Amino acid sequence: MAEVWLAVDISLDRRVAVKWLKPSLATDPVVAERFRREAVAVARLHHPNIVAVHDVFEENGRQAVVMQLVDGKSLRQILDVQTRLSPELTIHIGMCVAAALDAAHQAGFVHRDVKPGNIMVTPDGRVLLTDFGIAKGLDGGDDLTSDNVMMGTAKYLSPEQVRGRKLDGRADLYSLGLVLYECLAGRVPFVGSTDADTALARLQRDPTDLARLRPTLSKGLVELIHRLLSRNPNRRPSTGAELRTILQDVAAEPTTFLDDTDAAAAPAPGRVTSPVRPAGRRADRSAGRESAARAVAGEPTRTAPGPYDQGRGRDLTPTAGPKLRGRPARDMQTRFAPSFVLICLLLAVGLVVALILWAAIRPNDDREGGSPPATVAGAADAPTDAVTPPVGVNGATTAPPVAGVTARITAASAFDPFGDGSEMNELASAALADGNPTTGWITECYSNQYTGKPGVGLVVSLSAAATGTLRFEVGTAPYNVFVFASDGAAPASLDAWGTEIARRNAATPGTVEVPIETAASNVLLWFVEIGPDSGCSDARPHRGSISEITFTAA
Repeated sequence: MAEVWLAVDISLDRRVAVKWLKPSLATDPVVAERFRREAVAVARLHHPNIVAVHDVFEENGRQAVVMQLVDGKSLRQILDVQTRLSPELTIHIGMCVAAALDAAHQAGFVHRDVKPGNIMVTPDGRVLLTDFGIAKGLDGGDDLTSDNVMMGTAKYLSPEQVRGRKLDGRADLYSLGLVLYECLAGRVPFVGSTDADTALARLQRDPTDLARLRPTLSKGLVELIHRLLSRNPNRRPSTGAELRTILQDVAAEPTTFLDDTDAAAAPAPGRVTSPVRPAGRRADRSAGRESAARAVAGEPTRTAPGPYDQGRGRDLTPTAGPKLRGRPARDMQTRFAPSFVLICLLLAVGLVVALILWAAIRPNDDREGGSPPATVAGAADAPTDAVTPPVGVNGATTAPPVAGVTARITAASAFDPFGDGSEMNELASAALADGNPTTGWITECYSNQYTGKPGVGLVVSLSAAATGTLRFEVGTAPYNVFVFASDGAAPASLDAWGTEIARRNAATPGTVEVPIETAASNVLLWFVEIGPDSGCSDARPHRGSISEITFTAA
């Protein structure tokens, strides 16, 4: 709607921010009136966590608002660099925004656009809420949109906004819950291929359990975030003030984890501690950057001064690792042990294969009623080991697929040897075909279409070495995908995959079909170019997407 300029108030000798309505919108009476009402609404608010409005004027038909200048960054800019924040900083941001929203709600209106781009953070730790451009009066009498019009940003809408229902302050608290979830998990819980899919996703399913994505978070914090994200407003905190109080209690309580039965590892009562980063975990994804200070077991992790850091990955809070105190709830743990039924099935298949091979290689004269093997003229003196075995992918020797055994996809995993090794791996299995192309694996958001590194990809594993056809959907474009194959264990480095077996690129999203002509048990889909995605920020607008992977054996 507007441009924001740095300016100087000559009368009071102070720097201010001047928000100008864009010329293309100045002639629209509804937009101009909404712009003016934002200034009037915010001018009624006097709160340390809300950006103040100093003045409003009109110049050459364009309306302008003079606002407090915030010397800091938006939370969106911080998350684009750091991806995830510490629980302490996340709670601090939540408390400040909750207080700001409580003031707005008491003044009689709902913000309707709570998102990281509208939250400012200063180097000294101040947090301010801004941009009340689509705020709606709680009484509904002074709004310029109907109740059934969906206003806001798709990724941060409350279920009430998606349905077009009457709103109250709890809609803003839901949006704040999405912001806090993103601060801790590194991504929002609901993302679709379009804004409409993204908005509707929250009506169809619950968010992924935060304890699974970041098991080191305290039980109280995880439960509060999921309470904020309840589809039923009655289950959320009723006011911003109540939410702020709960966040204070969470910050003050000892760090405990879901299903934490290790009493010896629990912190002492009344003592607030920060979890220690597991040994061997890099604090920075980019090679050559300064590593984090070594944490001492039992002591809080030390962080640099200030609420955020300029470098990517400088947040010192740990992710899942071998030295975590406690563990996630048992029903939330990801288990990889095969079931008893699966083990029996595999043993039965192995027995059948062994019998077939034994029957195939047994000498003819050992069989009942058998006759001596036929001899080809001229080949009697040829050595028996002169037969050339079949050559598999990348020159490796392999046996051909066994007749009657159908290979199928057993798993998918992220492949990121030039990053942290497991980019968005928690979504990898969603790339397998489920009839819903809006669910799938996505990369992180990048500032350019070439990711700033050699690439990133997804490994598809088969139950047995086989030939056939692999099909999948690419959700963003233009894209460029290299396809590699391996007939043994999946290689750990890109070079070890050898030469690609196919390249696919297109200017529009769509279905990709790749023939696997030499028996392979692993296939790598490697993005070297990705397209723009509306779910990403303006600073990092590009993201790759793969879904609906299927394999048809030859």
